[in-house]
Amino acid sequence: MKPESTKPTGSGERAARSGKGGGGRQAGLVIVDKPAGFTSHDVVAKTRGMARTRRVGHAGTLDPMATGVLVLGIERATKLLGHLALTEKEYVGTIRLGQTTITDDAEGEITASKAAHGISRADIDAGVAELSGAIMQVPSKVSAIKIDGKRSYSRVRDGEDVEIPARPVTISSFVVHSAHEAEAEDGTAVTDLLVSVECSSGTYIRALARDLGAGLGVGGHLTALRRTRVGPYKLDRARTLEQLQAAVDDPEGAGLPVMPIGDAAAAAFTRWDVAEQQVKPLLNGARIPMPLFDGEGPVAAFAPDGTFLALVENQGGKAKSMAVFA
Repeated sequence: MKPESTKPTGSGERAARSGKGGGGRQAGLVIVDKPAGFTSHDVVAKTRGMARTRRVGHAGTLDPMATGVLVLGIERATKLLGHLALTEKEYVGTIRLGQTTITDDAEGEITASKAAHGISRADIDAGVAELSGAIMQVPSKVSAIKIDGKRSYSRVRDGEDVEIPARPVTISSFVVHSAHEAEAEDGTAVTDLLVSVECSSGTYIRALARDLGAGLGVGGHLTALRRTRVGPYKLDRARTLEQLQAAVDDPEGAGLPVMPIGDAAAAAFTRWDVAEQQVKPLLNGARIPMPLFDGEGPVAAFAPDGTFLALVENQGGKAKSMAVFA
């Protein structure tokens, strides 16, 4: 990939250290606590207004019903997003056993109901165990996955019978914290499960709800979902849209709270501090010698002065640039 520039000096170096992007705008991440009823694009649109730039993107969508951690990239930090989207995520949610919906969550119409009182905890735990670890999951039909170039949800709305192939996902942890018997609005005897899930990118929590209910023979769907972590970024770093707007409007404040791009990279990826003589060759695309780090995935390369240079990967003991930031 062609580097944006050589090693910054003077005012350019100060801009790189502070995380400033083009036009004096700060490049970095904004961690949003997404409200219910908003699409991820809605949040991006509002943040574009607050950041006064159109160069805003997100790392992994959340359905409108869901709340919680949504990672946004501002200016040059948008190049981090595709790599951040591949990290593990955590959720808490509620699964309702006894009702199936067309969307596998509470936003879709109910397509089937069956009494779900009296299900033993042993059977529930056995069903959860079947959906833990490395599994093949069929995504929800009403999703943004493309089938022959057309979104699956569009095909469903057009009356098509959609078949989505299963794909591998990893469920690191799937825990049922409580089970509560209740009565749904239509009178169905249902059981609501409070659950937490840690999973790989690409996992559909509503598909877990659907498959757990199907395995127990009563059907199921997701009624509430909150994402509590994306990679290293947790809810304690997240701010609501109202809090972000208040920070922007505060004449005495520092403006939109943006995590500098270097800090964001250091938090999410293994850090590699390169030698001064390696900086320019790395930025010019040379395959410089690279140490072997524990784990997989990108490595964040930093100059001796702390400037974030690039995301790289080790190929045969040499650094291959995946994205250049300096």
